[in-house]
Amino acid sequence: MQDNSKLSVLVIDPSPALRGSLQNMLNQLNITKIEFAVSSGTAIKQLMKRSYDIILCEYDLGSGTEDGQDGQQLLEDLRHHRIIGLWTIFIMITSEAVYSKVVSAAELTPTDYILKPFAVDILSQRITRAIDRRSAFLPVYQLIGQGNVRAAIRACAAAEVSTPRYAIEFARLRAELHVSLGELREAEKVYEGIIEVRPLGWAQLGLARTLFAQERHDEARQLLSRLIADNPRLMAAYDLLARCHETAGDPEAAQMVLEDAVSISPHMIRRLRHLGAVAMEAGDVAAAEKSFKQVVAKARYSEFRDPEDHVNLTRALVKKGDTNGATAVIRDLEKSLRGNTNVDACKAISMALVHEAAGNSEGAVAELTNAISAMKLAQNLSSGFKINLARTCLDHKLDNEAEQVMLEALNDDGVTTAQAMNVFVKAGRPELAETMTSQLKRQVAQLLNVAAEKSKMGDVKGAVQTLTEALRKAPGNTQVMAAAVQAIVRQIDELGWDHALAEVSTQQLDKLRATDGASSEYTKLSDSFNAAKRKYGIAT
Repeated sequence: MQDNSKLSVLVIDPSPALRGSLQNMLNQLNITKIEFAVSSGTAIKQLMKRSYDIILCEYDLGSGTEDGQDGQQLLEDLRHHRIIGLWTIFIMITSEAVYSKVVSAAELTPTDYILKPFAVDILSQRITRAIDRRSAFLPVYQLIGQGNVRAAIRACAAAEVSTPRYAIEFARLRAELHVSLGELREAEKVYEGIIEVRPLGWAQLGLARTLFAQERHDEARQLLSRLIADNPRLMAAYDLLARCHETAGDPEAAQMVLEDAVSISPHMIRRLRHLGAVAMEAGDVAAAEKSFKQVVAKARYSEFRDPEDHVNLTRALVKKGDTNGATAVIRDLEKSLRGNTNVDACKAISMALVHEAAGNSEGAVAELTNAISAMKLAQNLSSGFKINLARTCLDHKLDNEAEQVMLEALNDDGVTTAQAMNVFVKAGRPELAETMTSQLKRQVAQLLNVAAEKSKMGDVKGAVQTLTEALRKAPGNTQVMAAAVQAIVRQIDELGWDHALAEVSTQQLDKLRATDGASSEYTKLSDSFNAAKRKYGIAT
């Protein structure tokens, strides 16, 4: 019989009676390390302090309130913000009436579901099954946690043979790990192999994602359209299909797809946020206002409220001509999010929009200046916020400020130089795009010089950090890529193996090979990296 005495469990349930019943059942299974949370907010606070082996979560956490977070939304937050690890067992407890809707529209599937009412033997079976599965996957999870992704891929491939009952799940994880390394062709082959055996919806979705990432947008769009027709409740397929339409420059089609998704699964905050953004792009201000209002209302119960949601709603209301409503949203922003480090920047840009709508250009300029100053103290403002701020600065002829904000945006993942330049071109200021390009080139040249100086002085870690910054500013610059690989190999050679840096080196070598794999420089860098691998017993 399985020894459960060392297992730790967090029970999340607003009902004292049900918490007591679950405690009694767990005690019968020799599980005594039990803690409780009565809401999603208290659960998140506890999970940020410590980890648990198992989470038993009631789906209905809202206690009858319309806008309270449910268990699925809580799981969304926990996974998105990486509060729980891959090894954490999350079991959702729900009624049969709700289950048929929840399981089909689930965005992030729990480890398992238990339907109420249930007896202790059912709970025992589900926990035993989950523990067995975790034991099979734990060696791979540990390699991932250590940053040794390539070893994790090899372990998955081996486990597909040695543990056939989980073969497809190991294949799925292997494909996801290839994607994390940017090895899209390899992931594509894995997904295609799974689909040949069983045409599973998630495998087709994974394949579509690899096609999209390879910019094979038409293929991805066609696959996703068929997938949604066959699996109308596979919600993530709608999100990716909308992105395909956006990439094709068709925000109206993207809006229609997301509206279909929201009609099926209306509580996913990130999708509602996306719908609001594409509706604004499509010029449908009413739909944008509706979506952003829902985001603000639903996020009110989340521990991860984002003041940028208030900015988005303000922008929609101003566009609609409702400045009184926009002002009320700003007041709510100040009141309900007091203490958030991003509030000042968000309030300032919101006030600038209201002043602009009222024809008060001087007030708008003053608030834009405040927003730029507040950005220095803000944390993790989105690239979209920065790009919109730069656009608004351009509208008021604040050219230097727009350039400053856009340079800041270019430090964010996912913002390309081409996207940044396009903002200036669309604003009718192509000369500013040229100025920005020149500034970036100068900054990259300076970073290369600083890195070279640090390397000469023996500061190998400092050189790598500087070149990592240069890579963010010029991701396609072959000189920077080569210098980064050279510096990383030196650090590994002198200071020991580093999985994360080794992955960066591998990614840059792959890019260099695609650019000019026949060059002597690429061969030299590849040979030196492989030599470092052999030194530490890493397979090449």
